[in-house]
Amino acid sequence: MAGQYVDEVRRFRDEVGNLEWAAVQDWMCEPFILEKTGKTIAEHQERTIDSYIELSAAMDFAWTPVLQGWEVKDYWRHWERYEQRGISLESLSLVGVGSICRRQGTDEAVEIIGSLATAGLKLHGFGFKQKGLQSAQSFLKSADSLAWSYQARKNPPLPGCATHKNCANCLKYALQWRDRLLNGLTDKPQQRSLLWQLLGENLASFQTLPV
Repeated sequence: MAGQYVDEVRRFRDEVGNLEWAAVQDWMCEPFILEKTGKTIAEHQERTIDSYIELSAAMDFAWTPVLQGWEVKDYWRHWERYEQRGISLESLSLVGVGSICRRQGTDEAVEIIGSLATAGLKLHGFGFKQKGLQSAQSFLKSADSLAWSYQARKNPPLPGCATHKNCANCLKYALQWRDRLLNGLTDKPQQRSLLWQLLGENLASFQTLPV
């Protein structure tokens, strides 16, 4: 599994080009996933760290580790486990935050992302749509989404794109969607004060790591 993934990442890097980084093979922690695997959040977290270590040993590349959990305390405990296993997340250029995309835009998601970003991590959000970005943009260094491709698949191609039946894999469509998305985002200076209001006194119990 890891070997196949390394082969695919190497091919994307060498044949497609411009691949800056790839996320590790993390283990999601949504309740319905835990029911399927029969494992605990802690077990999924350890396997996620195992993936980062295994992939880093297999290929010299910019692997992006992922923090997993469900509640705020879970993500902080996972960060602590990375540190205990000799991996300094705050020294890295990017850290992914998993098990968030289905609840993006909620106060719960902002609380999780905001607590980690405020403590010094440079975060990437997986599968973020406009609502999620609007809520958490202050705390994210980057984000990805397939929403543009899904939208394009259900619509005719753009003018000048007659060579394909839709723009689901079209750079022109993707860039136009990106421009609309970024132009639709508005600054929310009140986000950080809202974060501390959400966290309240509980944040102190999570800050067991040097930041």
